[in-house]
Amino acid sequence: MSSPIRILLIADTHLGFDLPFRPRIQRRRRGPDFFENYERALRPALEHEVDLVIHGGDVFFRSRIPMALVEMAMKPLIRVAEGCVPVFIVPGNHERSRIPLQLWTRHPKIHIFDRPRTFQHIVGDTSIALSGFPFTRRIRDVFQKLVERTGHKEVNADVRFLCIHQVVEGAQVGAINYTFRRGPDIIRGKDIPGAFNAVLAGHIHRRQVLTHDLQNLPLAAPVIYPGSVDRTSFAERNEEKGYVVVEFNHSTTLGKQQEIFYKPLPTRPMIMLRLETNGRSARDVERWLRERFSELDQDAVVQVKPIGPVSDQILQILSASNLRALAPPSMNVSLSFSSRQRRG
Repeated sequence: MSSPIRILLIADTHLGFDLPFRPRIQRRRRGPDFFENYERALRPALEHEVDLVIHGGDVFFRSRIPMALVEMAMKPLIRVAEGCVPVFIVPGNHERSRIPLQLWTRHPKIHIFDRPRTFQHIVGDTSIALSGFPFTRRIRDVFQKLVERTGHKEVNADVRFLCIHQVVEGAQVGAINYTFRRGPDIIRGKDIPGAFNAVLAGHIHRRQVLTHDLQNLPLAAPVIYPGSVDRTSFAERNEEKGYVVVEFNHSTTLGKQQEIFYKPLPTRPMIMLRLETNGRSARDVERWLRERFSELDQDAVVQVKPIGPVSDQILQILSASNLRALAPPSMNVSLSFSSRQRRG
């Protein structure tokens, strides 16, 4: 009987988020949180608890970043690769432009899906084929052609995975459970090929496993989204974040069995404060904010959302510098201000 194959799947690490290299204002930044969870997620690979690592894309938070940030992101992956655990990276929409991903390919155990292609890897007596391609806009009409261009049919393997950074219909995001249905950037469920044991995907920040299409028909292969390693917006404030370990058993006696283990990561609480301004003076607003901040977790990420008219005096209380002064230095505080907010 073959030993199980264990694959660590992470995605949407968004390194560099709120991490300026030359900050104009000294305050607590969220950027270190993303790096800490990135390294926590890679720990099973560093401790040789998995056989390979797949990053489902959006390593970085945007496409134009300083080289120093690229080097910071490379170091943990190089440590993994030097421990003889291969790393496979799907370039996401944030890596499709100016990120010098070719630097990473200099290590023989770091592999980039820089074009439609298939990599092979052997674990024990089991051969694995990993097929994939970079993030592609207007994917709906070209998805099947791109899968064909990976050359997966020409490779003999016991286990096959498709690695993508795309949206598949039925995926959900946000506080209102928005469901992706139709559009040029959405893959149809019926187009998921049956040649693969699973689709390992990034781009959707909420962890989920898709097994059926919008007509409730079973997909030819499950689509596994590990989600992002930390919360990038308040739309994700109630979502648990983490990574996934996919364990696959392949043997002639048991057939093929797959298990998905979700591994949560620590995240700071995200709290939205709805500030009713009607009938409140600037002094009332300041007192209200002090009281609310004192009641909250001192480590929270807080967004203040005014509801109602905002006078010039209240606007001064809500300035970024004043909010930082009112809140504990360990908090991150921001203001959500509607472009149509009425002024008193």
